[in-house]
Amino acid sequence: MPTRPFEFLNPSGHRLSGSLEMPEGIPRGWALFAHCFTCGKNNLAAVRIARALASVGIGVLRFDFTGLGDSEGGFAEASFSLNVQDLVSAASAMEAAGMPPRLLIGHSLGGSAMLAAAGRIPSAHAIATMAAPFDVAQVLHLLDPAGLARLQTEGQALVQVVGRPMSVGKAFVDDLRMHDPGARIAALHRPLLLLHAPQDRTVDIENATRIFLAARHSKSFVSLDDADHLLSKREDAERVARLIATWAARYLPEPPAGHPTTADAEAEETGLGKFQLALRSGGSRWLADEPETVGGLGSGPTPYNLLSSALAACTTMTLRHYADSKGWPVTRIRTAVNHRKDKAISPPDVFSRRVSIDGAITQAQRAQLLDMAQRCPVHRTLEGGARFEPVEGEPPA
Repeated sequence: MPTRPFEFLNPSGHRLSGSLEMPEGIPRGWALFAHCFTCGKNNLAAVRIARALASVGIGVLRFDFTGLGDSEGGFAEASFSLNVQDLVSAASAMEAAGMPPRLLIGHSLGGSAMLAAAGRIPSAHAIATMAAPFDVAQVLHLLDPAGLARLQTEGQALVQVVGRPMSVGKAFVDDLRMHDPGARIAALHRPLLLLHAPQDRTVDIENATRIFLAARHSKSFVSLDDADHLLSKREDAERVARLIATWAARYLPEPPAGHPTTADAEAEETGLGKFQLALRSGGSRWLADEPETVGGLGSGPTPYNLLSSALAACTTMTLRHYADSKGWPVTRIRTAVNHRKDKAISPPDVFSRRVSIDGAITQAQRAQLLDMAQRCPVHRTLEGGARFEPVEGEPPA
């Protein structure tokens, strides 16, 4: 699934950097992801969960909070309240881009921030949190005591946060102590999924219990067994994504109705950007698009990229079949194809092809294989031309 940049401004005018995981095919819905405390959008768990959700049709925006990663601003000036505002700004930017987030997902303190922001995100239909603290002030125990003491007199200090030195401001600490999570959770009136590991040593499972009891609406809890707080193991992150996708399905729009088809390929507009298409062919699905320079999103191969891919694939398969039929020790074949238009000649379409053949074969055998490239079926179709039978109506063709 393609990933593309997504930037937006927060209320302070800082430009925040995000990555949008594009769903495969026509989107089932959109989600907004809040990363864990100090982690950033490229945290392994954030990337793995977002991409796993995109693979089942749920597009996901993950972004760096103010002062972290590629986002503007200073972490020393950041606060929990500012993180909440960042989430609201992200949701507004997604809505303006035609991708309203129906699903909100938060990890650790990002989960607490998402619970606080949800009431200000009208498009949200469901919320899922992983290892979220109930009382956000609990985060203070992650700061080393000596650094925390310096903040009281210096206003800003270099503090060890889970073994990582970070410049933290006194305003950040004071802000954490001001929030009433119970009242916000009780007022959500949205379905809530809590995911927490019983052996979480950073945020103990009692936090999940307190969130569950505070919620007054539809709520579910799933134990993450032996997962660690950061969901650092791939299998844990992917399991979380599957659980969220299954649980959230009833709160997302129904996927477009499928229909049986005998067509070799189908293309359907996704509604995103000017040119983006969902393609279905050979039992697989993917996106096609045009580059940003011509008004597309750059989220997939262009039609001519696909045509060049067909020639590259057919050439490679043809040479493999021929080499195997001769019993030649060819270990790997690679084909690169470029397409260009030259209006000074006829026909104007020119395909250039480079073939690389690995293996202990003679020069004569290599020459025979390269000659076979001219005989692959797609090469012959392009060289000979084709007839077209236009048919109007609904697919299948």
